[in-house]
Amino acid sequence: MLNKIIVLAALLLPACFAHAHDYKAGELEIAHPWSQELPPNAPTVAAYFVIHNAGKTDDRLLGVDSPIAPKAELHEHVMQGDLMKMQQVPNVAIPAGGNVTFAPMAYHVMLMNPSDRSLLSDGKRFPLTLHFEKAGDLTVEVAVQKEAPQATTTHAHAQ
Repeated sequence: MLNKIIVLAALLLPACFAHAHDYKAGELEIAHPWSQELPPNAPTVAAYFVIHNAGKTDDRLLGVDSPIAPKAELHEHVMQGDLMKMQQVPNVAIPAGGNVTFAPMAYHVMLMNPSDRSLLSDGKRFPLTLHFEKAGDLTVEVAVQKEAPQATTTHAHAQ
């Protein structure tokens, strides 16, 4: 009997970890918040995730904050002429039934002048609170990684 329980636990364990980076606030689901490892002397670090709105009404990400940085901003990359530029945005619309991907070269969170650089190395985690217009506040744990996950590097912010 004990062997069957151990085998069952071993089979179910990966399924538990598969959803360990998913968070929910109302009808919004936030999947796999992550950040790349902070290079030495870098004044900023970016955080990424995917927001899925399973609801029938739009929502809006109004802002973010984290105890590891005195200032956090919502940013996006946009083409202006022949140049790709990064600019701050006041908020991000989350359409009903849609997804918004925060990824390199798309929407992202910029954490300015991080104070606790020890939390920005591979394998560490740090808290990030997202402030939504309708779903309220949701704190997620951002996983710091050496490299970008394959799935999020190919997405742009889509609705």
